[in-house]
Amino acid sequence: MTSSPGRGIDPLLPGLDRLSGARPAGRVETPPRGAPPTAGPSFAEHLERAASQRLVFSKHASERLARRGIELDPERLSRLAAGVERAAAKGSRDSVVFVDGVAFVVAVKNRTVVTAVDHEHMREHVFTNIDSAVIA
Repeated sequence: MTSSPGRGIDPLLPGLDRLSGARPAGRVETPPRGAPPTAGPSFAEHLERAASQRLVFSKHASERLARRGIELDPERLSRLAAGVERAAAKGSRDSVVFVDGVAFVVAVKNRTVVTAVDHEHMREHVFTNIDSAVIA
């Protein structure tokens, strides 16, 4: 089956020309061979941007931290944030990040700590709806 001008764009898909606005795509421009790739942000820039993103603690997580006497000094908080960034880099959505015997359940996409469980309360605790675990 051959295609005449204006009649059937693709011989394998007869009637395709009747689709509203359907026409051949034409030529696709490609960069010349040997052209350097377009420069994007470097890994260091990505890392710096990620580190500057702050974590948010849900009301529940804040209450758990206070009730259980879990303190987050700047070093621990930095490790938690780095763990969340590692999870994000792997495409995680919901992760449990372990920092010094404390498990933080984090919604990775919006950088929200949902809850925190210290070592004493971890016995018989089941983490559900988690797609990754990070030891930070």
